[in-house]
Amino acid sequence: MFSKTNKASATANATRESRAAPSLISVNLHVVGSLQSQGEVQIDGTIEGDVSGKSLAVGERAKVTGEISADEVVVHGTVEGKIRAKRVQLAKSAKVVGDIWHEILSIESGAHLEGHIKRLDHEKKGGDKKINLVTEPGKPSIVENSEAPKVVSQSAAGR
Repeated sequence: MFSKTNKASATANATRESRAAPSLISVNLHVVGSLQSQGEVQIDGTIEGDVSGKSLAVGERAKVTGEISADEVVVHGTVEGKIRAKRVQLAKSAKVVGDIWHEILSIESGAHLEGHIKRLDHEKKGGDKKINLVTEPGKPSIVENSEAPKVVSQSAAGR
């Protein structure tokens, strides 16, 4: 008789702990430094530093200057820095200046993005790819482990 209620209350406590309320950074709060969370974070203020957590939401009036790392990121405001997440969603009011590393990406019409977009699974699969790069006719060069190979071209006037 007592064991059933104890089991039920233990299950209820475990559910409440796993579904804790999100951490809030309100509009009038300015944070300087890194922010780490094991759960959900809602940012409506300003953060100057790196942010990591399980789920991160950047509100319309929010600004994050630094790297964001999470399982899921939803951006309605401004981010200046790299975003690295399994799922990234940019709302129509989003302004992102920085690279996005993702597995799933959603960009609404009207969102502003300045930066590179790269899938995380390409990073895992293609770490040792080689690229043949021809700098002079007949002399190929091999570029190894380069994230963004630089191409040097010679103009016709310089030959």
